[in-house]
Amino acid sequence: MMNKFRYLSGSNFARVRLLWAAGLVLPLLGGCVATVGVPAPRAAIVVEGPAVVTAELPPPPLPIYEQPPLPEPGYLWTPGYWHYGAAGYFWVPGTWVMPPRVGVLWTPGYWGYGGGVYVFHAGYWGLHIGFYGGVNYGGGYFGNGYAGGRWVNNSFAYNTSVTNVNTTVVHNTYNETVINNTTINRVSYNGGATGVHAVATPAESAAATEPHAAPTTAQVQHFQAASQNRSLQASVNQGHPPIAATPRPGAFNAPGVVAAHPPAAHPSAAAPGAPGALPHTTPPQAMNSANQPPAKVATPAPAQRAQGKPKAAAKPKHPPREPGQAKHEEK
Repeated sequence: MMNKFRYLSGSNFARVRLLWAAGLVLPLLGGCVATVGVPAPRAAIVVEGPAVVTAELPPPPLPIYEQPPLPEPGYLWTPGYWHYGAAGYFWVPGTWVMPPRVGVLWTPGYWGYGGGVYVFHAGYWGLHIGFYGGVNYGGGYFGNGYAGGRWVNNSFAYNTSVTNVNTTVVHNTYNETVINNTTINRVSYNGGATGVHAVATPAESAAATEPHAAPTTAQVQHFQAASQNRSLQASVNQGHPPIAATPRPGAFNAPGVVAAHPPAAHPSAAAPGAPGALPHTTPPQAMNSANQPPAKVATPAPAQRAQGKPKAAAKPKHPPREPGQAKHEEK
């Protein structure tokens, strides 16, 4: 029996092929299973067959935005991404999500080029982080694994060097330097001539064979709301969605919604865990600056009084630049 994929049910997509797979029943974490999107230990997880979504054109570059603060302990960050619908690509905002159960981590979905088309590989919950195309989503997802936090017994601890956490409220935190070796860019897909050239590591390949849980009900509703929001279409926002991230799933009009930065307004320094291009341009020292006192700036010593006649100023070797002529191109 063929099942509709609830993400995209009832849609006719131009230049998109939807192949509905049969429903599956998958175990989750040592025999415990749950219905898709509804955490129900010791029940069965029925995955509505994942739809294969393909597009002829590559997705736009990742927008630049800050990560909203953690709304409350227990939530995990899920980065935003481009998806494809009847009107072309649209942005699914990054958001904080309550996981389906203790111990699982989110592997983001990603676009990969193959067979002459771009194919979307859906994200999932599992015990380990799998392959997500080497795409640098930020917020701890720098192309491989997750550096934004980890499970400690039955609680999730947050790495304040890359995650936006108010430590006066949330105390289950740690500060660990993250060395980001990912190439600096905003490419949102894997493969092809201009995509990210990354392949799955043995650990990521092993994670792909483990039991997985599909997106939660809140994530599905978040996706559906994004697909129906015209302002999130790339053809409308030109790659800079006005709702780049939300504090909770589906909270598109709530306080704390974050908009993408326009190209000419890129901050010079990233906030902790800022997705998009912001973490790419942040050196490890800046990433590790959370909860650290400001660095002391050395005061220059007073200049010595010149002896004798002052020397004539040296002539410049090059003529002054015209107004607006930059020495280095700024991006």
